[in-house]
Amino acid sequence: MNYSPDPVLAGFDSLTLSFPDDYEGPVVATLVRKQATPFAQKAVLYLHGFSDYFFQAHLAEQYLAHGFNFYALDLRKHGRSLLDFQHPNFCRDIREYYADISAAIEIIMEAENHTFLLLNGHSNGGLIAALYANEGSYSDRVSALFLNSPFFAFRVNRSEKLLITLLSRLGKVWPFGVFRRRFLPNYTMSIHRDYFGEWDFDRSLKPPEGFPLYFGWFRAISQAHKRVQQGLNMQSPILVMHSDKSIRSRRWSDAFLISDAVLNVEDMRRYGPGLGKQTTLVAIQDGMHDLVLSRPAVRAQVFARLFRWLNKVTDS
Repeated sequence: MNYSPDPVLAGFDSLTLSFPDDYEGPVVATLVRKQATPFAQKAVLYLHGFSDYFFQAHLAEQYLAHGFNFYALDLRKHGRSLLDFQHPNFCRDIREYYADISAAIEIIMEAENHTFLLLNGHSNGGLIAALYANEGSYSDRVSALFLNSPFFAFRVNRSEKLLITLLSRLGKVWPFGVFRRRFLPNYTMSIHRDYFGEWDFDRSLKPPEGFPLYFGWFRAISQAHKRVQQGLNMQSPILVMHSDKSIRSRRWSDAFLISDAVLNVEDMRRYGPGLGKQTTLVAIQDGMHDLVLSRPAVRAQVFARLFRWLNKVTDS
């Protein structure tokens, strides 16, 4: 394992993980790392959302300050791992990401000798993390699970739900067909420092209007949603955290700064309890979609609730 200084975030190291070719050719994932001093036995592995990559350095610093070594994956075809010839953020089955996670867990738990692993997933990464922790090859190595605004259902009305069903069926025979509608830039405007937010990130890796949405991706996500919505049976402690409200509007308003602008939090409340017997749900007042990007006082509450829960989990 030859880590190199991460080209995206100063003070972090990264490692390219190579995998057998898939239906598009060569595949890689990127493991990003920052370690506490002295070296800790507890670790966290962070999974980003859709049309996303790991850039939240302040999240890593919080974990380091609380005695966790920090790792993040840029999953295949996302962020640091996106190759020029690939369809960005695409998968035919969400299980394609399991190999990336398993390889990272082997490094974290075996090669680097950690004894406790927290799997932390945001949005689509929360969906992936939940399913991996339930059915992945190393699900037994996941000590606890923290889901930040997990993507358990599409935020759609009745007619849009029918459209998702149609696109999912088309995805079986025409996986790279493109759904032309893109995301509104309001969420990016609420978090990026060039607009109304305080964060900087590479908009070529996290575009304001998102990457193209492919029919095959709709099929993969719809199938994953069904498995979560039917209920899982995880035995490890789970924390599901989300905003206290959502917003859906084409016009900009300051409400985007205090709401989940991407998903419907009612879906998290509905499906979160079905993940396992040790599930805790926490609503954060005025939280944004990525809770750790919320306003300072709000994200302070996020971290306070997270580490209060983790102290109980690690002491038990």
